[in-house]
Amino acid sequence: MTETASPTATFRSARDLLLRYRDDYDAARREFAWPGLDEFNWALDWFDVIAAEHPDRIGLRILAEDEDTSLSYAELAARSGQVANWLRGLGVRRGDRMLLMLGNVAPLWEVILAAMKLGAVMIPASTLLQPADLADRLVRGHVRHVVTDVEQTAKFDQLPGDWTRIAVGPGEPTGASWHAYSGSYDTDTAFTPDGVTRAGDPLLLYFTSGTTAQPKLVAHTNASYPVGHLSTMYWIGIEPGDVHLNLSSPGWAKHAWSNVYAPWNAGATILVLNYQRFSAAGLLSALGDAQVSTFCAPPTVWRMLIQSDLATANVSGLRECVAAGEPLNPEVIEQVRKSWGITVRDGFGQTETTAQVGNTPGQPVRPGSMGRPLPGYQVVLVDPVSGKPGRDGEICLDLSRRPLGLMTGYLDDPALDAEAMRGGYYHTGDVATSDPDGYITYVGRTDDVFKASDYRISPFELESVL
Repeated sequence: MTETASPTATFRSARDLLLRYRDDYDAARREFAWPGLDEFNWALDWFDVIAAEHPDRIGLRILAEDEDTSLSYAELAARSGQVANWLRGLGVRRGDRMLLMLGNVAPLWEVILAAMKLGAVMIPASTLLQPADLADRLVRGHVRHVVTDVEQTAKFDQLPGDWTRIAVGPGEPTGASWHAYSGSYDTDTAFTPDGVTRAGDPLLLYFTSGTTAQPKLVAHTNASYPVGHLSTMYWIGIEPGDVHLNLSSPGWAKHAWSNVYAPWNAGATILVLNYQRFSAAGLLSALGDAQVSTFCAPPTVWRMLIQSDLATANVSGLRECVAAGEPLNPEVIEQVRKSWGITVRDGFGQTETTAQVGNTPGQPVRPGSMGRPLPGYQVVLVDPVSGKPGRDGEICLDLSRRPLGLMTGYLDDPALDAEAMRGGYYHTGDVATSDPDGYITYVGRTDDVFKASDYRISPFELESVL
């Protein structure tokens, strides 16, 4: 009888293959397959295992104006077990939905791991949300528990519901109904799960921003984001022991991409800059002071950085730089390359997916292109009119080879879900062109592309003509 590999071994094998072929795109595309997982709890089957293997490695470091907080993998494993036990005592159960609205503070990562250990379903939320937004999320998300910063509790004062209220941070909660997070330090660090976590069990619900009347509700599983972000790890080029810096706000999917799953999949250190105001000088200083290995920032930040003196930064430890969110101007890429000798690489993905397309380490970067399909993703450009695959069209994913990093669907909206999954493809709503080598260049959204006879005109082309 053949012995079945453990979930940890199965996941590790897939991860290690991508690490082995980090500079060999063709081999990674050819050899990689999404790990087949039935039971899988990423916090227990992966994070805690890495913590036992590398207990002293720093898992999280947060730099603030007057504070430098570091937690090792072992400390995070123990602390999240403690928080999970405490949350269980407050009534959090497997499958319960928890609204998580915290800033870049250590309890955010502790609660994320604890929720996973419990089998709870997280609904990440930005601290910028207002009471009306929160009321919608509480109702449509069927929220049973809320975890938020003390200073955010007032936003919930007039919102009805019998959900558990948990306040994080210095100072007493604003009302008797709020539980102080500090109480979690009085519980045991050893956590025992109440049962099995299935890879297909729900884990994350994201309310997307967009142009629709109300945000769509994107559902992800215990596999689609934790395991799916192997593609993101590969695109960024994170390796074990690296220090990874990503600039992103909690509540958005990109925060989970680069501030949780991709770096911890690799066994790296997550570095967070939790400053009240963005400072290009402070960021450039941190690159050297913290010996950052891999760095991800949105194009807005890259454009601000090149207004500073890039040459002042100590980038002796820096190996990879990436950008995501929108196409990065080739001029910006060139300025960084001249100053640092590193080429900033673009990538593409959505809240609904992990990284789908990217310029990967060690491969030529085509100016203006966001790269090629990442390992595990079968990307097809489908003509929005004819529905046929071609060299240009809507970026779609072939559902006959469904990538693990794709959402399960849009929750509670079967019509929207059917529209997104029609014709055997997942439709991203984004339009691109490709060249003979498979490099994909972003054009715009499908609803932003005009038709003139048989010629497709993108908003960018239209602007250049006008």
